[in-house]
Amino acid sequence: TLDAATPPLLLVALGAAVGGFVQGLSGFAFGLAALAVWAWVMEPQVAGPLVVFGSLVGQVLALPSIRRGVSVARVWPFVAGGTLGIPLGVAALRAIDPVGFKAALGAFLVLWCPAMLMLRRPPRVTAGGRLADAAAGFGGGIGGGLGGLTGPVPILWVTLRGWPPDVARGVFQPFNLVMHALVMAAYLASGTVTAAFLPLFAVVAPAMVLPGWLGTRLYRLISPEAFRRVVLALLTVSGVMMLAASLPR
Repeated sequence: TLDAATPPLLLVALGAAVGGFVQGLSGFAFGLAALAVWAWVMEPQVAGPLVVFGSLVGQVLALPSIRRGVSVARVWPFVAGGTLGIPLGVAALRAIDPVGFKAALGAFLVLWCPAMLMLRRPPRVTAGGRLADAAAGFGGGIGGGLGGLTGPVPILWVTLRGWPPDVARGVFQPFNLVMHALVMAAYLASGTVTAAFLPLFAVVAPAMVLPGWLGTRLYRLISPEAFRRVVLALLTVSGVMMLAASLPR
């Protein structure tokens, strides 16, 4: 039970604070940062819902700071594709090994993102229009259904689009907000998240507020090129963590 596996609340708050700062700075990667602390003190059955909850809170807190870049016309193809992809990803769990999927995606990120970091002029994709954007959202939805990995594919895609930071965040943050809300709804409907999680949620949410605000303020001070490098670096670290978690299994 959760009562028997309740982690130290101070470490729960520390992980939430670290994750909140990183998410405020980059617009994503709450789980990547928080799990650097949480993975040592809690089981995946506890950490998973906490990551989804913290990511959802972080996206809600960040909405006012990205409102200038949010365009419904630009976001809706990603959301539509992601909504269709989530149930397919969940269904694919019966046929596809999620550990192998994480290993493959991790290897791709570890190879691709550093290559993009080394290029002075990275490639920019302008073709495909909304259909290609929906396909990126669809890939994010499948990743979410398979293992909670809604972010890497859409975030990498908006980076390849070459959109300015405010525009890019105005796409992948609302996308992740909707996807995490759908996943949390599924957790609640399935009984994965129960009232026993409420004390942990009550620690996570306030612990994120100040670090998240500081991360957002720092984001406003960095250049578009620095933001691109932060995103690619975090995606690289995410790939390394996926490989570290999946290859031994």
